[in-house]
Amino acid sequence: MRRASQASRDRLKAAMRRLAGGDRAALEEVYRATSAKLFGICLRILKDEKEAEDALQDVYLTLWRRAGRYDPDRASPISWLATFARNRAVDRLRTGKVRRGAVPESEAAPLPDSDPLAEDLLIDAERDARVHGCLESLDDTPREAIRSAFFEGLTYAELAKRDEVPLGTMKSWIRRGLARLKACMEAGV
Repeated sequence: MRRASQASRDRLKAAMRRLAGGDRAALEEVYRATSAKLFGICLRILKDEKEAEDALQDVYLTLWRRAGRYDPDRASPISWLATFARNRAVDRLRTGKVRRGAVPESEAAPLPDSDPLAEDLLIDAERDARVHGCLESLDDTPREAIRSAFFEGLTYAELAKRDEVPLGTMKSWIRRGLARLKACMEAGV
């Protein structure tokens, strides 16, 4: 898992470097990887979806113009962008652009953020894709048995009855399938 986390962080850093060079596709990549997290930060401070959306738009417009200021030696991309989003939201409070329901400026700094980090969401998406890819590499019988057991919650006995095979056979299919699945997952790390 640590390698996947580092790989996600490295991809985001690379996208930030490309963004500093004016690469529009990099902006889209950074947006996809970070917008949910940054929107959550803005929403917690501003307490209004529309205001949070406006603040988030400000974040990415400013990022497009100032991406070259990001220093990967000083902070991770998501930490830098989270600080950037928080500052944009607080700026909206200071300038009086926010109308109702916002937290006082003095409370904006310590707001905790319990949502998963963007890089963690990327890791989960990569892991899901790898699991499904490895599942597809299995033969039909163990693949369907594993899917039914783990995704539908069927027991080994229910699967054996459904497929009209002895219980021991079903257990063997699943055990061998899981061993192949594990080997595939480890090979992809």
